[in-house]
Amino acid sequence: MNHVEKHNHTAATKVTEFILMGITDHPGLKAPLFAIFLVIYLVTVIGNLGMIFLTHLDSKLHTPMYFFLRHLSITDLGYSTVIGPKMMVNFVVSKNTISYNWCATQLATFEIFIISELFILSAMAYDRYVAICKPLLYVVIMAEKVCWVLVIIPYLYSTFVSLFLTIKLFTLSFCDSNIISCFYCDCVSLISILCSDTHELELIILIFSGCNLLSSLLIVLVSYMFILVAILRMNSAEGRYKAFSTCGSHLTVVLVFYGTLLFIYLQPKSSHTFDTDKMASVFYTLVIPMLNPLIYSLRNKDVKDALKRILTNQRKMPT
Repeated sequence: MNHVEKHNHTAATKVTEFILMGITDHPGLKAPLFAIFLVIYLVTVIGNLGMIFLTHLDSKLHTPMYFFLRHLSITDLGYSTVIGPKMMVNFVVSKNTISYNWCATQLATFEIFIISELFILSAMAYDRYVAICKPLLYVVIMAEKVCWVLVIIPYLYSTFVSLFLTIKLFTLSFCDSNIISCFYCDCVSLISILCSDTHELELIILIFSGCNLLSSLLIVLVSYMFILVAILRMNSAEGRYKAFSTCGSHLTVVLVFYGTLLFIYLQPKSSHTFDTDKMASVFYTLVIPMLNPLIYSLRNKDVKDALKRILTNQRKMPT
């Protein structure tokens, strides 16, 4: 640490709260944006809660595919809830502040759910690979215990990574500037206002982010490569269509989710713009959790049929 950094380190005052820049500082846009994000969040909550209850209540959806879908909905609901309501509050208050402890909590919780989602999407890809490439062994390979292991390990791993990074970041000293250039507490914005030497922390975050993104994406790509080969080998067009249709919803979710993350992380720094990054962050923190249950419910006959059965049973129940 050089002389200037030492001076900043000692001069840094204890930060008790942060100021979030939000999405816009234009007063005329705050009311319409609040309305838009309120609708997005309500659809997210209804869609994901609906998917969680539907896959739990309907016995025909008690399969590995819908078990993973339920946990995808839990992660979607989790990270959109830790960001959405706070962001909406900031549209209606005069000063967009977040306390030091809540900022750390928001960052840690967001990281837990977003990392878990990466590996749950990988588990879903593996499930589709087994269903199409090894159909006779599907029940054995994708036993209930195996499914639980494939979701518990991501939850435990993401909790470890999240707590490790959050504790490491928040034990460093922040400068007098406590303005976060985002609408939530994210690592990049927080690192930019640290007084301490951040090289080690940046390297750790880069390694974890790279490994998480690439390892989970590799599982998805390899699974779909085998699936594609298996589909091309099928004799009947009907068989090919049926096999592909079981992957359609998951493939759409994967393309949207990974496409957005890769767009953010693989851009060269010179082409990054504040507004582009902000819009991409809005998309993957708030829009994707809304889209996922819609994609699965609109494209999936099993989900539509299960919803009809639940609604029919409700009507038949005596009042």
